[in-house]
Amino acid sequence: MTTPTTPKTPKTPTVRAIQVTEFGTPDVLRAADIPAPVPGPGEVLIQVSHIDTIFVETQIRAGWGRDFFPVQPPYVPGGALSGTVLATGPDTDPSWTGRRVVAGPGLSGAYAEQVVARTGQLVPVPDTLGLLEAAALAHDGVTATGIAEGVRIESTDRVLILGAAGGMGTLLVQLAHAAGAQVVGAARGDEKLSLIRQLGADAAVDYSDPDWPALARKALGGAGADVILDGVGGDLGLQAFALAADGARVSAHGAPSGGFAPIDPEEAGRRHISLRGIADVQFAEEDIVRLATKVLAQAAAGTLHPTIARVYPLERASEAHRAIEERALAGKAVLAVS
Repeated sequence: MTTPTTPKTPKTPTVRAIQVTEFGTPDVLRAADIPAPVPGPGEVLIQVSHIDTIFVETQIRAGWGRDFFPVQPPYVPGGALSGTVLATGPDTDPSWTGRRVVAGPGLSGAYAEQVVARTGQLVPVPDTLGLLEAAALAHDGVTATGIAEGVRIESTDRVLILGAAGGMGTLLVQLAHAAGAQVVGAARGDEKLSLIRQLGADAAVDYSDPDWPALARKALGGAGADVILDGVGGDLGLQAFALAADGARVSAHGAPSGGFAPIDPEEAGRRHISLRGIADVQFAEEDIVRLATKVLAQAAAGTLHPTIARVYPLERASEAHRAIEERALAGKAVLAVS
């Protein structure tokens, strides 16, 4: 007599991902196997090629900004990626299958081999543009282009850019230069200053120099800046605001210093300075798609170039976060899925 066998439970498919196991240092980023995502109605499954990384992700991982980003560990970080559509969900246009796309901002859980996204988040990648470059533009390109549109950079403007050697700052330098403006970039260290000049800045100042505001004012011609793009925040952002000419347009959108620049709105009003902040770069989904389409087309045409400092394998995401936090990169870090 044969002994009956117990049917084996089918193994749940998994994919490799990076999880934040608890708030803390980059060491809390751990590789893990998670259930393979399944697209629902109006969604697609993406085989991820490259993943964008931005400074705010390191801050969220460390526990900063919980009022703005109410996530709880364990979670998979990442808000923008490039890849190829593997499959579509029910009631989803099947023509997406096989297409190279970017998804984000607005996406979540991008640090993974496969990710589900809504079709409303997708932008096709031009055939002449690589998926690495597309990922590097998927978030910073959208935000930089939206900021440039919002402050309306013109050829007669004197533009001061803080954090000019970062992933988004390098794009803002190029956009302001392309508009014909006089561009002064601020960053830290000779390598970054050299990069800023190569990208088209007329001058670059090192804000590790205590006299950097005076040097920036001199580079701006002595009359102050018509446009200030502050991707740093904190005391440096406040010092930059003091360089704004009356009637200037200021975008204080960055806080890698730990907080946004504490600008007095009453002073801005007295001086007729237009202030834009982080809320002004929280774009609606249709605007994200429009801006991403625009920036990818510019990159494909060779008129805009993402500055990629280093590409890290997905499982070394902690190294990428550490390099970003230490301001060790001139340009941006991107994660690659093997």
